[in-house]
Amino acid sequence: MNVDLPLVRRLEAMGLRAWPAKNVLYDGAWQLRVTAGHPSKRLNSLSVLDRSDIADMEIRLEKARRHYAAFGRPLLIRETPLTPAAIGEYLASEGAETFDESLVMTVDLQQFQAADAVELLPSQDVGRFVDASLAINPVKGLTKAGLAEVVTAIKPAHGLFIRESAQGKAYAAGLAVHDFDMAGIEAFAVAAGARRQGHGRKLAAAMLRWAKGRGARMAWLQVTAKNAAAIALYQGFGFTEAYRYRYWREQQ
Repeated sequence: MNVDLPLVRRLEAMGLRAWPAKNVLYDGAWQLRVTAGHPSKRLNSLSVLDRSDIADMEIRLEKARRHYAAFGRPLLIRETPLTPAAIGEYLASEGAETFDESLVMTVDLQQFQAADAVELLPSQDVGRFVDASLAINPVKGLTKAGLAEVVTAIKPAHGLFIRESAQGKAYAAGLAVHDFDMAGIEAFAVAAGARRQGHGRKLAAAMLRWAKGRGARMAWLQVTAKNAAAIALYQGFGFTEAYRYRYWREQQ
């Protein structure tokens, strides 16, 4: 597919602000993200943000390796359409492997019928949101403090969305970030026992309504390529694929 590189650059910048890493180091257009309290690959990987920045590639990769080793983490390279092809070719020649492909999807909010969505007021209670998120979607190695650290570091306007049963048990949660004319959806999850009942659709619609009401013209999200159910849900709202990314890991 043809990729709109200016849009990719904007979405990559939006993603950095919407899901911020604790430590970010730049080496030219190479961005090294590390977050000790969160195991997410997006928060603990190297991205190259300019296709032309391949000078001293092998030396810089070794420096990146040492940087991540200092945090007790392996070097992961996040390959997007902005990544120079030479880096992937070099990694493949060294026996590295790709894994975990994801889609970045967008929708024109001008076409979204907000009136059809249930209004759900977002919470600003980080602790409540973190508890709900971890109960719905427990992640190995992720603690309440680790997730709270990421959420509280988000600078653009954002809303924390939670759907609960009459007994107060959370069964769906998500985070929407409004940044300039765009809005991103992060940490979207529905409890295993509550899936295929329309809860995810209602929550996503409420988040998109909130974003459009704040003036956002486009919404974006990221979803793993293997999550066919989630992709179908988003396509139902008009989301289409903007680009894909994947990770490289070296042999240990």
